Amino acid sequence: MRVSCLIPAHNEAPRIGAVLNAALGHSLIDEVIVIDDGSTDATARVASRDGVRLLHMARNGGKTRALAAGIALSRGEVLLFLDADLIGLTSHDLTRLLQPVLSGKAATSISLRRNAPFLWRWIGLDYISGERVLPRSMIEPHATTLCALPRFGVEVFINSLWIAARHRIAVIRWDGVESPSKARKRGLLAGLRADLFMLLDIVRAIGPVTALRQILLLRRQRICG
Repeated sequence: MRVSCLIPAHNEAPRIGAVLNAALGHSLIDEVIVIDDGSTDATARVASRDGVRLLHMARNGGKTRALAAGIALSRGEVLLFLDADLIGLTSHDLTRLLQPVLSGKAATSISLRRNAPFLWRWIGLDYISGERVLPRSMIEPHATTLCALPRFGVEVFINSLWIAARHRIAVIRWDGVESPSKARKRGLLAGLRADLFMLLDIVRAIGPVTALRQILLLRRQRICG
């Protein structure tokens, strides 16, 4: 099966290069697509490498819309979603995330990073992780719905699809990979504000009770990667 790697990015020039180093030339990845979500820094220039299909969004529309645009452009039967700010990511980490799906051991997979919140590491599941592998056929029919979701509603929407299909979910512990906090990237106040907006988007997308229900149901469907 062909694998398309989709990397949405907004003002990630200092970090996206390391993520591309891990993805480009990977033996299991057939195409790498960077969706520059209206960046005002050098993200597009850093991502302009041989082997990268670069998609420019005219303005910043949020992660969900960026991924929807990337899905429409992609050609793989399997989709790999990666955040653009990962620190410590290696090609081996990507292999471990992809293999359960490509081998048929699981229908989907999701990462559990080293610096995920303690609660997520304790229960063994980061239900809003941005690093996921899933079949294209699962998400493509919902393109219109994706575009109507809040800016950061894509992960919890995908969760709902996984739960409805009762898919086995491989949770892959990435003990060497971190995602920097928004406060670290943007400064304390701007970072806290961005975290608040992300949480509000999740609440708007599914509500707090449904979020808790998702965590409980996804844990039942998880398997070790």
